[in-house]
Amino acid sequence: MSGKKRKKRELTPFGKAVKKKLIDMGMTQGQLEKEIGAPFNYVTQMLYGEKLGLKYIPKIAEVLGIDISKWVS
Repeated sequence: MSGKKRKKRELTPFGKAVKKKLIDMGMTQGQLEKEIGAPFNYVTQMLYGEKLGLKYIPKIAEVLGIDISKWVS
């Protein structure tokens, strides 16, 4: 082992908003992915800033009823 600590992934502000809304609605990320037609684990990568997912952001906003104006200009 190299002795380097792996940096813990952090949710983006968008990711935090989505996670909170999913919890409030009792919905899983997997259910959200199916609803918006995203590939498996894609939403997770979006929430951590590893994928932009610009095509899916409006769909997520519609399904979850969130305002995306803070994240999309």
